[in-house]
Amino acid sequence: MALILHNFFRSSTSVRVRAALNLKGLSYDYVPYSLRDGDTRAPDYLARNPAGLVPTLERDDGVQMTQSLAIIEWLDETHPTPALLPSDPDGRARVRALCYMIACEVHPLNNLRVLGYLGETFGADDAAQKAWFTHWVQTTFAALETTLATSPDTGRFCHGDTPSMADICLFAQMWNNKRFNVDASPYPTISGIFDALSSIPAFDQAAPPNQPDAVT
Repeated sequence: MALILHNFFRSSTSVRVRAALNLKGLSYDYVPYSLRDGDTRAPDYLARNPAGLVPTLERDDGVQMTQSLAIIEWLDETHPTPALLPSDPDGRARVRALCYMIACEVHPLNNLRVLGYLGETFGADDAAQKAWFTHWVQTTFAALETTLATSPDTGRFCHGDTPSMADICLFAQMWNNKRFNVDASPYPTISGIFDALSSIPAFDQAAPPNQPDAVT
């Protein structure tokens, strides 16, 4: 099955899907979009994804899949090795909970649409937007660090010693944090997991600086 990934190099949701595809050993055509230039608001892209968001994973049968976590779970169901969710219900619940802490609590408040609205509507300058971004990262990351540091289920990675969907979310968010120079020193467990993930080619190849449309 041929796959096309419509994405943006710096989008954390795009990083998630790239990492999952890489871990599964699946090749795909990379189609870049510039969010700041409004590429995803063009009619042809809105016909593909009415929300005007990335990523969209297009299959050769014409199916267009959206929402990064839904795409990752589809990949896990259709290409089960290596598994990105544990085999037991408790483990799957824990991994999903870790994912949702990042994907539902941090990311929605800190994505480009929100930061742009803060600037356009409330006059928030770059410093104010950075303060906003940092506040919401710190709010959830303090709890995430405690959760990971105190759980016997945490291993080299978020859940045991093999990467899971939770690690995919953590890896992507850490790259967002780096862009805003969020201090990672209060989160040694998270930082250790990120460093371990960064040494894995599938993750390193998914990182924003390593994409064909990456700009400084």
